[in-house]
Amino acid sequence: MADAAFSICVYLGSRPGDNPLFTEAAVAVGRWIGRHGGQLVYGGGRSGLMGTVAEATRLAGGRVVGIIPQALVDKELANHLCDELHVVTSMHERKAMMAERSDAFLALPGGIGTLEELFEVWTWRQLGYHDKPVGLLDTDGYYGGLLDFLRHSERCGLMSEWQMGLIRTGTEPAALLAALVQDAGLSASTIPLRDVI
Repeated sequence: MADAAFSICVYLGSRPGDNPLFTEAAVAVGRWIGRHGGQLVYGGGRSGLMGTVAEATRLAGGRVVGIIPQALVDKELANHLCDELHVVTSMHERKAMMAERSDAFLALPGGIGTLEELFEVWTWRQLGYHDKPVGLLDTDGYYGGLLDFLRHSERCGLMSEWQMGLIRTGTEPAALLAALVQDAGLSASTIPLRDVI
């Protein structure tokens, strides 16, 4: 495949979770990236939702870049089917490389690692370390409680409307991905179906 039209960093769980809609969302995200000539940048694992989004991207013709610390290679079962698999020394190096290689960021359902990555890249945008769009896919209300809390924090004067405006939320993968790519000033091409099959 030629150079990708865009590069999306996806944060999501290394576990599958109990809701099949989470898996469906990971598949939909991966397929959209692949079918629109994009590149997935993610945590490099082949288990859980991480493995699902990577495989869906690969099967749809997209490039897959995995970045994983050595300490997690065995625990998260590194995905050797990636077009690029970078084994790094620390979580700091992992997150920095993921951010550097991406045009936009998207969080799907996940645990504390996903939340930590989302909040860090959101904070970096607030501080002006980057101006790349950040998205949150609220699949089946998974992030509803978190979004309620963030609005509560805003009402309490500890966050601002401007900060909340730095993150784009949505429930439909295709619409949210298209908006993030557009916000990044890029365009999504469409791969001919014969090249995907």
